[in-house]
Amino acid sequence: MLTHLLLRSFCQAAAKVNRRSYPALGSVFRDFTTSSPKCGAASDSASVVTYTQLKIMLSNHDVQLFDVRNPDEYQAGHIQDAVNIPLGSLEESLKLSPEHFQQKFDVKAPGKDDDNLVFHCKSGNRSAKALDIARQLGFSRVRHYKGGYSEWAEREGK
Repeated sequence: MLTHLLLRSFCQAAAKVNRRSYPALGSVFRDFTTSSPKCGAASDSASVVTYTQLKIMLSNHDVQLFDVRNPDEYQAGHIQDAVNIPLGSLEESLKLSPEHFQQKFDVKAPGKDDDNLVFHCKSGNRSAKALDIARQLGFSRVRHYKGGYSEWAEREGK
């Protein structure tokens, strides 16, 4: 309980620092708060892509979209241009060399500093886990589509 309380206080203090004009310290705290699940990494608004944002990214061909659902779910329906990498094999897949990644998935391997890397699943739970896995591997600017395929299908009338 005390640990939770202290961590929560630290997260609140870090958020205040981020709002101030201390760019050097702010970035350190921001990195901590967005990489620590205790501080709500996956719920951090900077980590979330909305339906509208994803539509724009797709229309501009400016997204590396990875569907972390199981292959049968993907086959039943998926967002255009999404590449299926099931959550269970995500870590191993992101560790592949760029050549092997491209050979296996037929797309360019994501870079650790890419800001257009987006995960999605059915409803946001698995993509939040994918977000944490990718961050632990050094993909610092990765995001997820929290609404998932459920929201996408509903809004697209599928």
